[in-house]
Amino acid sequence: MANNQQLLSLEALMESFPHGKYPHIRPSQQQALEILAQTTGSTTLEAPTGSGKTDIGATFLRTLQAAGEGPLYYIVPNKALVDQVASLCPDFTRAYGRNEYDCLYYEEEAYRADDVPCLSLKACPHRVDQQTGLTLVEGATPCPYYQAKFEAKQAPIVVCTFAYYLYTHLFARERKLPAGLVIDEVHQLAKVVRSALSYEITDLHLKRSIKLLRRIGAPAEADGVQLFLDALVSTLRRKPQSQSTLLQDNEIARLMDVVGRIDANALRRLIAEGIASGQIDPVEDRTTLKQLESITYDLGRYVHSLDYALPETGRRGALNYVTYAYSEEEHGDDRKAQYRLIIKAYYAAPIIRALLPERTLAYSATIGNPDIFGFETGIQFPFHSLTGSFPAENARVMMPTNTPNLSKAKRSRQDVTKTLRRVARGCKSLGERDLRCLVVVISEQEREKFLWLCNDEDISAMSYGGDVTARQALEKFKEGEGQVLVGTVANFGEGIDLPGSVAKVTFFLRPGYPSPMDPATQFEERRFGGQRWKLWQWRAMIESLQVRGRNIRSVDDRGVTIFMSQQFRGFLYGSLPTWLRDSYRGDLTFDECIEEAIALLA
Repeated sequence: MANNQQLLSLEALMESFPHGKYPHIRPSQQQALEILAQTTGSTTLEAPTGSGKTDIGATFLRTLQAAGEGPLYYIVPNKALVDQVASLCPDFTRAYGRNEYDCLYYEEEAYRADDVPCLSLKACPHRVDQQTGLTLVEGATPCPYYQAKFEAKQAPIVVCTFAYYLYTHLFARERKLPAGLVIDEVHQLAKVVRSALSYEITDLHLKRSIKLLRRIGAPAEADGVQLFLDALVSTLRRKPQSQSTLLQDNEIARLMDVVGRIDANALRRLIAEGIASGQIDPVEDRTTLKQLESITYDLGRYVHSLDYALPETGRRGALNYVTYAYSEEEHGDDRKAQYRLIIKAYYAAPIIRALLPERTLAYSATIGNPDIFGFETGIQFPFHSLTGSFPAENARVMMPTNTPNLSKAKRSRQDVTKTLRRVARGCKSLGERDLRCLVVVISEQEREKFLWLCNDEDISAMSYGGDVTARQALEKFKEGEGQVLVGTVANFGEGIDLPGSVAKVTFFLRPGYPSPMDPATQFEERRFGGQRWKLWQWRAMIESLQVRGRNIRSVDDRGVTIFMSQQFRGFLYGSLPTWLRDSYRGDLTFDECIEEAIALLA
């Protein structure tokens, strides 16, 4: 295999760079290409806003393509970013997950491919052979999902979500990594992997599966699933109702022992025979069949995940997976789940490392501490922080001197309400100068409180709720509706662009630290002890830097971010990239911050 210096020389990279899009190549892009030309393997870049990182990644992949290397992937956290990258790079082929495509098997009803027992429908005429591209029945309309999957396999460069890449390569029968990979917004990778590798089993799913198995004459298999249901219910009955609870090691071991006795291959064979003989109607039994299919095809993953939720056995660290469950009040019928077992992948680093080819370029505007980033993601490539081309005088990052510490341990009863009212009045002063604002909070309770205060202060606020989604609220605000856009950090903390005059000022109420009642928090406390605070602080830093970047998306934008809680003072300045530190103001009162924002922006 040719090494990077042969394939990714500076001359080859410059030849693939889209010079026609820029009057001159940006300094950060030139710096990135020089780094790539000198690297023998993979690289992590902290690429600031306005650095043109999409074209850096596209150049990396197109250079490999020109050298005859392939397949090549550009991966991002979500579908919206897939579309954004594809619009910038029309030579890339898009690929989405099952839930983005319609199923053609159920002609009378509209279902997404992810909502049907697709793996069990072996005789589906629309299924596309992944080797030939032909449908099972000649002349049938190709399944949109399998057709897209086949086309992606033929494409030189694919742009897709993290989850699509994960499932395509992690669970493939023959794992073959691409020749080159670009990971955009890489700070989100571990979180997305954990979410994708999450399994939920309910008593309702198991009851319906047992009923179906008995109906088709499979008593032994039904008994095996019944044993697992009995073990699940007896374990969760002792737990607090309507509350997530981290399971104990002995409880996990018991469940693993029972579920490990179920023969998944026998279940799959019986499902296929039941469909072929007509005992199972794929239309009438769609929901139960989907649930039973999930159990049979995911059974090995359940066992593996439960195994990795147990303590050290000499071959790995303790508690690689967090496993928790909660029970609900009994409803007196079988139409609602009473007990849920939720298995969440936690230790994503080894999974991620197994999916990285020798030539991987990972980047984000927010990497922070590369050591903690490496622990969280498993990505420990040579790290480079690109020089920002954005003029620091166009931005302000403000930490007022006279706002309270809003941590639960230090705030008084009315501090949150008083601070939110202060923010509302600040938004009103800015609005009188035609300066619109984004307000980011942590909880739904804070969002609703702020909306009430805006109404009290006669401020036109735009947010989501009722029939309005977060995306719809964002689009309405971009179209000019409302003086203030309000949302939680989960909805508006990253992944949205509010450049130019859309929202020149952002207020961030407080950093988000995990709830002590959350099983994931309990797991991290058990696994890391006192070291957990370094990880939580790093996540808070990344969150803060992402919020700061919402209103500055290019070198021509001007924007202000005001951080309200004194919790930020401990890490905010130190988390800023060197080129942005001149924009920091930590010695002004809140009113002085508003005055300076107006002076800069109006």
